[in-house]
Amino acid sequence: MDFKSIIDKYYPEDNKLRWILITHSTLVMKRAVKICDAHPELGLDRQFITEAAMLHDIGIFRCNAPGIGCFGTEPYICHGIIGGEIMRREGYPRHARVCERHTGAGLSEKEIVGQDLPLPHQDFLPETMEEKLICYADKFYSKTHPEREKSYEQAEHSLAKFGKEGLDRFHSWHALFEE
Repeated sequence: MDFKSIIDKYYPEDNKLRWILITHSTLVMKRAVKICDAHPELGLDRQFITEAAMLHDIGIFRCNAPGIGCFGTEPYICHGIIGGEIMRREGYPRHARVCERHTGAGLSEKEIVGQDLPLPHQDFLPETMEEKLICYADKFYSKTHPEREKSYEQAEHSLAKFGKEGLDRFHSWHALFEE
């Protein structure tokens, strides 16, 4: 897969949003690959991690988040679902799952319904180790300040708005990938 050509297709101009997407995704990818390399016992697919980490936020351009240069019509929380649609259309269903399952620390149907989120009422939880790793790595970088790495405590704080279930998943991934 040539993930660069997919990014070029949806982000053809050299603008703020493309810079944010590439900067954020590159840092997420580097952290995920570093963890992958440190844990050969997990048998992770390094090439897939590289590709999927670079494409996990491909759907942001259709969302309304002017602070990061997104002037679409959809709520920002829908960017993962949008990215999943794009990746399936491109012929990459495995990559689509990463897009759909990386928001927060994944979202359960219970969390979606309980928080009245504008998402389909179903689970969007990372299931494979690669999905969990990319979701975990993503929590250390925002798109508001894509070049800055968050501390573990800052990542926890960002996840708190999604509830205890997400924090518990994040803590379990930290124990698996970092300790």
